[in-house]
Amino acid sequence: MKVGFIGTGSMGSLLIESFIHSDALKPQQILASNRTYSKVAELARRYPGLHAAQSNRETAEESDILFICVKPLESKTVTDEIRNVITEEQIVVSITSPVQIRILEHALKAKVSKIIPSITHQIGSGASLCIHGNRITEEDRSLLEELMSHISRPIRVKESHTRITSDFSSCGPAFLAFFMDQWIQAAVQATGIDRMELCALAGEMIIGTGKLLTEGGMTPAELQARVAVPGGITAEALALLDISLHSVFPELIRATHNKYEEDMQKIDVSFGLKPINRQQY
Repeated sequence: MKVGFIGTGSMGSLLIESFIHSDALKPQQILASNRTYSKVAELARRYPGLHAAQSNRETAEESDILFICVKPLESKTVTDEIRNVITEEQIVVSITSPVQIRILEHALKAKVSKIIPSITHQIGSGASLCIHGNRITEEDRSLLEELMSHISRPIRVKESHTRITSDFSSCGPAFLAFFMDQWIQAAVQATGIDRMELCALAGEMIIGTGKLLTEGGMTPAELQARVAVPGGITAEALALLDISLHSVFPELIRATHNKYEEDMQKIDVSFGLKPINRQQY
């Protein structure tokens, strides 16, 4: 099986390296192309056997599974490049959430899926969101999800829920890191404690909390109740957070969904389609 990657930027290269490090794929099974050839050439240098293709058409033509790892508004350019070499037997996977499956199925003959990855796959963790098109068979689904299972936990979601699930699985690590960074910064300023000491402590805390939610059978509410003794320090701090963050998360969801809607409309226009007025937030 040959697996191709068009785009070797941040997420494209992360997927390639994660598949190799997890032994899901051998470098000899991978070919890749990038607008800047030197980037894919560097990957080929680091992973002998990986083929640095000279063009996106070459990558598409030689791949059984093709990951398209480009920015949303570059999708039309890529599909135009590869349209004439893609066949009905190939599987094309977009990792770009605003590019709808209906658009890719209209643009290409291939079987189409959308898989939204996460930076957490770098350490073989986190969820990958799987949305499969109408041409994908159950065998194809199993093949893709088995591949992703080497670096993540594949979870099937509705395309209409792509944005909200991506807020947690894909954007979530950055949101959580922002919260932790602000908390650590305040602690350092207040007490003079070493920043790296707290970073390490926070990391262990996040790992343990995640395991309680995934393996320990706890919900977030149950976890809070177990830790917060009535009248205690944790309960006092949670009351403050409840007041201070009351409107933050609805606004966060509104911000991500509005940007998502904006991107989808731009993509519709780029493919010559009439923009669809979807749910507004």
